[in-house]
Amino acid sequence: MTDFDVIVVGGGTSGMMAAISAAETGAKVAVIDKNRMLGKKLRLTGGGRCNVTNNRPPEEIINFIPGNGKFLYSAFSQFNNYDIMEFFESNGVPLKEEDHGRLFPVENTSKAIVEGLAKKLKEYNVTLMMKTTVRKILTENKQITGVKTDEGKEYSAHCVILSTGGKTFQYTGSTGDGYKLAKKLGHSVTPLFPTESPIRSKETFIEKKILQGLSLRDIKLSVLNEKEKVIVSHEMDMLFTHFGISGPAALRCSMFVNKELEKGYKTVTLTLDVLPNHSDSDLLQEIEYRIEEQGNKSVKNGLRNLLPERYLEFLLSNLKIDESKSLKQLTDVEKLQLINEIKDFRFSVYDTYPLDKSFVTGGGIELKEINPKSMESKLINGLFFSGELLDVNGYTGGFNITAAFVTGHVAGKNAAEIASYFTY
Repeated sequence: MTDFDVIVVGGGTSGMMAAISAAETGAKVAVIDKNRMLGKKLRLTGGGRCNVTNNRPPEEIINFIPGNGKFLYSAFSQFNNYDIMEFFESNGVPLKEEDHGRLFPVENTSKAIVEGLAKKLKEYNVTLMMKTTVRKILTENKQITGVKTDEGKEYSAHCVILSTGGKTFQYTGSTGDGYKLAKKLGHSVTPLFPTESPIRSKETFIEKKILQGLSLRDIKLSVLNEKEKVIVSHEMDMLFTHFGISGPAALRCSMFVNKELEKGYKTVTLTLDVLPNHSDSDLLQEIEYRIEEQGNKSVKNGLRNLLPERYLEFLLSNLKIDESKSLKQLTDVEKLQLINEIKDFRFSVYDTYPLDKSFVTGGGIELKEINPKSMESKLINGLFFSGELLDVNGYTGGFNITAAFVTGHVAGKNAAEIASYFTY
């Protein structure tokens, strides 16, 4: 007689959903988590408000998961972002939509999401073993038989789902345990790297904190390769900091910066377009119009409102254009130089924040070793994976949580079905 049909290791985003899905399918389920409470990292997401998913069409969501999103096609055909929305709405956690399709709980706190999941676990009589660490996954002839905890206790089960998270925000318990457990069973782990991470630069204007604290709205930030070709661009907000840049556009570019640095380059070039909706000729026209209308004003006052004041002053100083001279004194060369800096301001970066201070872990369990339809290991029968442990990573905006819920649900359902075969 086994203790459980399915044991879920890790009670975070995907672990809780995996346990609910397995229990819903009829399995006797336990969740083992080393924290005192469930969903520790989930409580921090979206600034503590929890950006739970995104309202874009499911096929579009996959485009916002640049790290192996295509692996999720089969999982999305079984459970997708609309199902996540329906799950919370029908379980008393109403959601509201904000910019870029991001969905948050109406209550504006991640606690509502965690409590909604915890309520379902209770409803399905899922056993919770908190402050408990799994030291070993037990197998016999490449078949799961259970787990062994730090107290030396063994719990038998036909299926185990590893949902221990990546290696970011390690104080929440994401210390990479799942990678170690998987490696002991013969799985490979692709190199881990930080994604959705602030980016560091040693440019003089950064080190002198000239732009520190300046927030730019709806800019376009691009990562260039060594041939100065654009690898990726993102049009979002950005913030200059004391160490480099942060904000949504920077976070989304960080994975591509790390990929370039991995090739051995010391630095990577980024280019910033502060007015992506204006062409060079639009800007030239705008400057000529202002010269005609208010040519006697100083360059600084005449170009006011074209750019944020601090950024305009910075560009003029960078180009050694005297901001106090009159607008009509701008030479044709200076006009073109200014337009070029507005549209293509280049600076080099050398690193991102490390894994522990980043939002998402890139890399993870090698996907070739996992069945995309069920999330089951191809090496060990009854072993399943879900969430950030997988070599799948998306942008911020609800995409990583969506992938965690989707893979958790699919792993849970399939693990419960496999476990049910043993009771015949």
